[in-house]
Amino acid sequence: VQLVESGGDSVQAGGSLQLFCRISGHTEISYYNYYCLSWFRQAPGKELRGVSALENDVTTFYVDSVKGRFTISQDNTKDTLHLNLRMNGMNPEDTAMYYCAAAFGYGCSDTWWRDPFRDWGQGTKVTVSS
Repeated sequence: VQLVESGGDSVQAGGSLQLFCRISGHTEISYYNYYCLSWFRQAPGKELRGVSALENDVTTFYVDSVKGRFTISQDNTKDTLHLNLRMNGMNPEDTAMYYCAAAFGYGCSDTWWRDPFRDWGQGTKVTVSS
């Protein structure tokens, strides 16, 4: 499975940004009963933590710090999934490397925000200045 993130940039506080993750190389989605796609981030000197997750393109999960500001969504083409993260009302605490992660065959667990997803992208950098 290959995951490639894009969309990272530098923005002013209060601004918006959209991240994209292209996911390919997986088995046809209809084969799975469950799958979980997620966005994680790692700020300088801090641990990697989940931001948002999407189960079966139906159920969304957000950590408290981004609720009401971030929106996760998914678009599907024949062989590729596109995981998006729309970020509004950004603040300097959102500065981090953002990674997308995928778990096919598993739903999003109660601890998705700290789970060791098997497949990861290389990350895209987001910087928010005050």
